[in-house]
Amino acid sequence: MSALDESRSASPSAHAGANTHAFGPGRHLRSRSKVLPEHARGHNRALVLQTLFHAGAMSRADLSRETGLTRVTISDLVAEFVADGIVIEMGVRAVAGPGKPPILIDIDRAGHQIIGLDLSGPNAFSGAVLSLDGEVLERQEVSRPELPDGEAAYAATLALARGLVELSTRPLLGVGIGTPGVVRPDGVVLSSPNLGWANFPLEAKLGADLGLPALARNDANAAVLAEYTFGDAKTDFMLIKIGKGVGAGLITGSQPLVGSRYAAGEIGHVVVGTDGGPRCACGKDGCLEAWLSITRLRAAIAENPEGRDDILRDAGTRMAIAIAPIVAALDLSEVVLSGPAEMLDGILIDAAIETLHARTLEGVFEDVAIRLTTQDDIVLRGAAVMVLSGQLGVS
Repeated sequence: MSALDESRSASPSAHAGANTHAFGPGRHLRSRSKVLPEHARGHNRALVLQTLFHAGAMSRADLSRETGLTRVTISDLVAEFVADGIVIEMGVRAVAGPGKPPILIDIDRAGHQIIGLDLSGPNAFSGAVLSLDGEVLERQEVSRPELPDGEAAYAATLALARGLVELSTRPLLGVGIGTPGVVRPDGVVLSSPNLGWANFPLEAKLGADLGLPALARNDANAAVLAEYTFGDAKTDFMLIKIGKGVGAGLITGSQPLVGSRYAAGEIGHVVVGTDGGPRCACGKDGCLEAWLSITRLRAAIAENPEGRDDILRDAGTRMAIAIAPIVAALDLSEVVLSGPAEMLDGILIDAAIETLHARTLEGVFEDVAIRLTTQDDIVLRGAAVMVLSGQLGVS
């Protein structure tokens, strides 16, 4: 078993570093399972890499203090990581006084790259070559099939991925895919009507065709990971991704919420109100997606420019009607929106906040905020987090 294979099976640790660097807060997605003796080495590997990922370069002694692992264990693990090209020695740290200066070590941040794919765009599939810190190095797009066609959608996905592999300049850690639809933890797309996929083994098929580790998740679930790892989100929040469709990702207690049907966050096809409403692609009238999708908002505003403010206010109100019970049931701290700022910021968010506070318990949920993410390429960056977590056990 290779170093990356062993790390892939490890759970993220329960460590939260005190320091921060370019990766954002020193925290991680918590595992619900206990660490069994037979899993201890994999756990320790993930713990060391998680600490370096967030805290940055440090000495072996510092790493021992931060993780609580013995210096012998740290020395052993670091030697393995260096041999596998995961960790590098950065040189010595300047010290005052006598004694040998310590050698700093860090994850080799320039040593590997990641391919991220976002299949949620209204007109195109987008992808990027990313660094380990989520920076987009190269990007490409391919046209999205105009009609739901599973074979055509996969052909476009594979072509995009192969093009990005050609653009990569370092060994690839893996490929992360954010796709619309309900996706099982093993990367099988149970249902994605907009792409024409049902029980489609996207993760396994793309991984085999590329000869690379691949991970596929719902696009909103990928986006919520990016907001958690690289953004400013709290430990209990919902991210609503608004584009051609509407979907949400949830993190509660620093743990992604997936659900028994792998459909947690599928709020787009919840009917909001009893007054009918626009016909949704699913066949029902008045789904949240039919009111809130960017495609629908732009079409409605183009048809009635003078009514723009009312259209956005109504959309924000209906979004809040849909999410108020979720916020209350899960005691969420905030709701983060991802989508075009010119549509979502201002009137829509203001109406949503007012309605959310009016529909939740007074004095308890008044501090729940609704805001726009500050991140671009949030699904692509979330795809990078998926690969980092799956291959190295860090997030």
